[in-house]
Amino acid sequence: MLSTDRVRRGIRRRAAALGAVAALLCGVTGCGLLDKAVGTGGSGIAVGSSGFTESRILAELYRQLLEAGGVDAYVKTVSNRELLEPALAKGEVSVAPDYAATLAEFLNLKENGPDAAPVASPDIGATMEVLSRLAAEQNLRVGVPTLAVDQNAFAVTRDFAAKNNLKTLSDLGASGIPVTIAAGEECKVRPFCAPGLEKTYGIKVSGVDPLGVGTAASKQAVQQGRDQMALVTTTDATLDRYDLVLLADDRKLQNADNIVPVAYEGDAAKVLPILDKLSPVLTTEDLAEMNKKVDQQRRRPATVVKDYLTEKGLI
Repeated sequence: MLSTDRVRRGIRRRAAALGAVAALLCGVTGCGLLDKAVGTGGSGIAVGSSGFTESRILAELYRQLLEAGGVDAYVKTVSNRELLEPALAKGEVSVAPDYAATLAEFLNLKENGPDAAPVASPDIGATMEVLSRLAAEQNLRVGVPTLAVDQNAFAVTRDFAAKNNLKTLSDLGASGIPVTIAAGEECKVRPFCAPGLEKTYGIKVSGVDPLGVGTAASKQAVQQGRDQMALVTTTDATLDRYDLVLLADDRKLQNADNIVPVAYEGDAAKVLPILDKLSPVLTTEDLAEMNKKVDQQRRRPATVVKDYLTEKGLI
């Protein structure tokens, strides 16, 4: 998925993915978005979703777990975090999946202003401690984070990794091989991209090819050898299509963006104990595989989720 700059990029990335959602709901601060096609048609508690594939999958995981636990639920799609967080604080949405470090920094900026010092870190325990405090001040409660993490990641071709014996970013730094990174233009200055790779890993960044974060163009540029590395995310479902592999962030450059349930305080006691059952089960690989089934295989999120939860013995 962080520092303040990563948070702002993440917020813009996730918000941009929502533009295609069309049904306008005036019940959420006058301009949210509602999807009543999932679950019980709008009865019971509302599980928030931001509309992009991963958020839809996570919301469906929550809905089906709650239904199995005896709590009637449906999915409500709200266009972005700026609308979803107030809706949660007011109880218009009961619970929603979010990303620990990203949400911590979002609430930090909201409380302390745009120049606030970052509060998230690669340590999920420390990040959750800060997030819990900030959330409580907004009438929110957070559950137990899952093993699944969606954060910045760096991919190279399988051949490039094998030829140079690369498994980690430390390996790349030690190799001395200069790389051009296919990423957003901002990668040149953001501490969790080129400057961080140079400082933390000693990687020689020879340039940034401004093709975007995790875009097809970025991955194609690496696949075709025009660039050596692409900025993607840990739950990217399309890496195999481009014969790309991730290099492990073994020195923890990125912050802890574990998936975490966030609930309205009035509903927290009812929903969080049920959703926390997902915490020790859901992995980054699991989430990436579900993303792949929905995005590439065109399967319905509800079906993919039901199969997953059944396989894991959770429903």
